[in-house]
Amino acid sequence: MRVVALIVAAGRGTRAGEGLPKQYRSVGGVPILARTLSAFSSHPGIESVLAVIHPDDRAHYDRCTEDLPKLLPPVAGSATRQASVLAGLEALADVDPSHVLIHDGARPFAAPEEIDQVVLGLKHHDGVLPSLAVTDTLRIQVDGVAGETVDRSKLVRAQTPQGFAYNAILDAHRAHQSEEFTDDVALALKAGIQTQLVNGSEDNFKVTTPEDFDRAERFLSASSETRSGSGYDVHRFTDGTHVTLCGVSLPHTHSLLGHSDADVGLHAITDALLGAIGAGDIGDHFPPSDPQWKGAPSRVFLAHAASLLAEQNGRVSNVDVTLICEAPKIGPHREAMRTAIAEIVGVSADRVSVKATTTEGLGFTGRGEGIAAQALVTVTLPRSAGTE
Repeated sequence: MRVVALIVAAGRGTRAGEGLPKQYRSVGGVPILARTLSAFSSHPGIESVLAVIHPDDRAHYDRCTEDLPKLLPPVAGSATRQASVLAGLEALADVDPSHVLIHDGARPFAAPEEIDQVVLGLKHHDGVLPSLAVTDTLRIQVDGVAGETVDRSKLVRAQTPQGFAYNAILDAHRAHQSEEFTDDVALALKAGIQTQLVNGSEDNFKVTTPEDFDRAERFLSASSETRSGSGYDVHRFTDGTHVTLCGVSLPHTHSLLGHSDADVGLHAITDALLGAIGAGDIGDHFPPSDPQWKGAPSRVFLAHAASLLAEQNGRVSNVDVTLICEAPKIGPHREAMRTAIAEIVGVSADRVSVKATTTEGLGFTGRGEGIAAQALVTVTLPRSAGTE
């Protein structure tokens, strides 16, 4: 099986209220579409992922998908969801997958187990639909008055991803593109494609309204845990004309001595981030005895630590670093440092704090012999099985 995920994200999301299209708004500090795409690009059963987006949203898309694996170049969508799906299916002709999973971009919490069920179902069926039982009493309403009860025993709530044999669903969309359907299963049934039901999940809800954004934040809070890590680093001064601190080059009477660029700020943050996820320290990953790191920019070290966090589906919540020195002056460069750190770890600058202090002339920093840095990093990770 060669399974491709087709993520439909070309809508405007007007029911979500004013602001960016809902798929580019953040929940838990991460854009909804980034979460959705990550759920499929990180799944071992998915070969590649194609997003269908609004033509005006390419810059938003590029910002929220940087470094995600398996992504094909996005395709421009159309005025309706159905037409957007067809555009995506047509774009996959050169890829020629055996099967395709069609998923709503505004459903960011599709679990690996649910994707598994759809993929496994496609081994024996041309169509697979994750669904939920209807548990509420259903009634017909007439002009606001409660009417007859509807038999719910034969009803289910449809979710996505809806899986299909690729050629079958492509032919169905081509044949019925002049008609309107509520989802791809409805169109598939019209084309004679039998669709097997598998279990869906209450967690795989669609974010549509402002209330759904609140629900998504509560869901993430309940399903995640917070960890902290601390870091400390020191480098002595040597001859030179500048120092690199928190990713920013500052003119100075001396430079810092180190195997890399001796950026004490980024080194402290890197150790703090590695500590938060129990991944050792910077020396374990980048030994100073290894010549390949001679003069290396320290952003490489921090970016590596951030990638290890991302592999665990975690995110940085906050970075707080304190630079300890008599000189150079940090204040004029603070905002540039915050921006640099934020870009490396993939958060907004308002989640980064850079402070500076002196030791009132005491100790090696007070004597102007070097610079020290302390850092505290807070991260959020999916709650481990069995964690209370």
